[in-house]
Amino acid sequence: AALPPAERTVGQLVAESIRFYGSHFWLVLPLGIPFVVVDVLGIGQDVNVQTVILWVCAPLFCVAIVRAASIVTGARPTWSAFFAAVMIFLPFPLLVRLYILPGVAWFGLFGLAVPAAVAERLPLRKALVRGRALGSAHLAHAVGGIAALALVYGVSRAFLLILLHTQGNQTQAVALVLADLVLSPLLFVGTALLYVDQAARSK
Repeated sequence: AALPPAERTVGQLVAESIRFYGSHFWLVLPLGIPFVVVDVLGIGQDVNVQTVILWVCAPLFCVAIVRAASIVTGARPTWSAFFAAVMIFLPFPLLVRLYILPGVAWFGLFGLAVPAAVAERLPLRKALVRGRALGSAHLAHAVGGIAALALVYGVSRAFLLILLHTQGNQTQAVALVLADLVLSPLLFVGTALLYVDQAARSK
């Protein structure tokens, strides 16, 4: 049985994210579309082009995280949540080029502003302040939760590549696109559930 949000471990956050995804599969599945678009445009391109593609697709990622927050919290999306998502996402392509950990830490510290704007109906500035406060409420859980979600996604994606290493390049590309469509929504749902955890911890 899952612990209450204020006591939920990183492992249980991942488990609850998977459980929520499974029980809302068709509602959550479209959240993977931004990753599919990036895959289709970026496969075979160099790192610089892939970075530009991430920036170009930023609105898609922002819509996805706002939609995930709406699904998890049951509140309607807001424009302040979308603009908060844009501000938080824009540095990410550069951070992830340095190493994945700076990007994970960035989302752990500031990413919860988006579900906070949705659930608490906050304007942009207050949402950003609230997101920072939530990220700091239990920093290890915030950053560790994002890291665990990214790890589950990355390992699952890599395992699929290993299974298909004897296949042709086209087969691997199609498999990666399908894998991202199915696996990436877990990142968005998990971030929204992490907001629930951190909000409970900050009371």
